[in-house]
Amino acid sequence: MSQYRSVIKGSGAYLPKKIVSNEDLSTLVDTSDEWIYARTGIRRRHIAADDEMTSDLARMAAQEALNNAKVDPSEVDMIVLATTTPDSTFPATAARVQAQLGITKGAAFDIQAVCAGFVYALGVADNFIRLGQASTVLVIGAETYSRILDWTDRSTSVLFGDGAGALVVQTEPANGDAGERGILSTHLHTDGRFYDLLYVDGGPSSTQTTGHLRMQGPEVFRHAVSKLAGVVEEALDANNLTIEDIDWLVPHQANKRIIDGTAKKLGLPSERVILTVQDHANTSAASIPLALAQGVKDGRIKPGQIVLCEAIGGGLSWGSAIIRW
Repeated sequence: MSQYRSVIKGSGAYLPKKIVSNEDLSTLVDTSDEWIYARTGIRRRHIAADDEMTSDLARMAAQEALNNAKVDPSEVDMIVLATTTPDSTFPATAARVQAQLGITKGAAFDIQAVCAGFVYALGVADNFIRLGQASTVLVIGAETYSRILDWTDRSTSVLFGDGAGALVVQTEPANGDAGERGILSTHLHTDGRFYDLLYVDGGPSSTQTTGHLRMQGPEVFRHAVSKLAGVVEEALDANNLTIEDIDWLVPHQANKRIIDGTAKKLGLPSERVILTVQDHANTSAASIPLALAQGVKDGRIKPGQIVLCEAIGGGLSWGSAIIRW
């Protein structure tokens, strides 16, 4: 067992000021509020301003997380930023955030696992801390999906929004005591056979340009419920827990039907699921940290409670994390 554990010290969120409702979208494509809500549970989404980049959203969320954790940026020795929409092909968007926050030590890099990106980033941070190679890590999920959407495609343009969320994760001694706070485990998977179910056409090595998001929605839905339920069971088994031990499920906020289907398959009542998809839409790697920050802010998530996060995205990539808050 590692002599270190990863403890969540603070959370933060940032949502762009511009809000686009379902009614607003009905002026762009053949859709309606009733059609979108019935199929997705989404009512509105936030859209970044023309002069806002992913790094701007990430910085704002990270600064709030640092403030809430009462941690000075000088203490941070690693930034792991999950994003599918970086500012540039390179350098990493995390490097820009590092400079903007005035951090001059340690490492800063991006993780790309689409909607599962934040769980992947949390797993990377946890492993660095457990190995004693980092002591204070900013884990960020930030996206500007509005830049890669085909706004004439009704099947995808109504689903996504922009935003960022962040956690401050710090090392503490692991004494093996029952009830110790921290990340209990993370579980990550990819199956590249389903690469073409959810992707962005184009790219630096193929067309030298970035295209638009493309998705085979019904196929993604079919895989999502079974794979998410499976990776949740994997996490529970690894920690000798049952679903009754989970205080809060904080899922990737892709679609209310997927969330409801996963919760039903697990036998988890909806009262123990934190849901933000109605207000944020699918913010990809930002959705879980945004929901965590909301749960902390409104008092639902309390210290000592067990929080289970799960997500699936392009790749297909999926994963889960269990945290004693």
